Amino acid sequence: MILKGKIALITGGSSGIGAATATLFAQEGAKIAMSYRENKTGANAVASKINSDFLIVQADLTQGEDVTNLVEKVIDHFGRIDVLINNAGRYISGDEWNGDTDIWEKSLQQNLISVMNVSKQVIKIMQKQKSGIIINVASRHSVSGQSDALSYAAAKAGVVSITQAYAKLLAPFGRANAVSPGTVRAGYWLTASKKELDDNLATTPLGKLIEPEDIAETILFLASDKARMITGQNIIVDGGYTLK
Repeated sequence: MILKGKIALITGGSSGIGAATATLFAQEGAKIAMSYRENKTGANAVASKINSDFLIVQADLTQGEDVTNLVEKVIDHFGRIDVLINNAGRYISGDEWNGDTDIWEKSLQQNLISVMNVSKQVIKIMQKQKSGIIINVASRHSVSGQSDALSYAAAKAGVVSITQAYAKLLAPFGRANAVSPGTVRAGYWLTASKKELDDNLATTPLGKLIEPEDIAETILFLASDKARMITGQNIIVDGGYTLK
């Protein structure tokens, strides 16, 4: 078990990538703290599958008080945080070309500010520990842009940028990396139309949906000692979509 005894905090862990990562990390010996915003049923379902010490905390990560409560509960329960996985986020799109500022505000808050809110508190803990790893879940759109979701793409590009800053802050004792998924069988893509999905997969060289477990395996690698010399990087897991 490559994470035996490690404490992992996973945000947005009630479904999709977060749930798959929590399950995999527990299988590899980690103790799991997980936040969720609304899906309590999903969070409890994940916990029921995990045979290890587990903590679930409801939190709106755009709110400073909720983040403080989350981090304090994790420290009270486990005493430390070895791995932070900033997975929580939401795909948001709309008529941003004509100045829909509400969409920009929501997207930046939920996909970028939330990451900063959690990270700035956890980084202080990792600096005191003189150890720690941060893995941020971004998106393929962080490097390719998205014409019908400008703010989402911009927010995820921001996540990659601050990941590089975190890598510098944590060095030489810690690391920070980002993972940018493509079309994952989770979240938005569970409700997309067949045409939209077929059109997307037609432009993906490997031609199939990515499973949440594929992303979880990449996150596990980055959290392990096998990636001990990898920091400040954005690993794109998109079936080749960004090759076009």
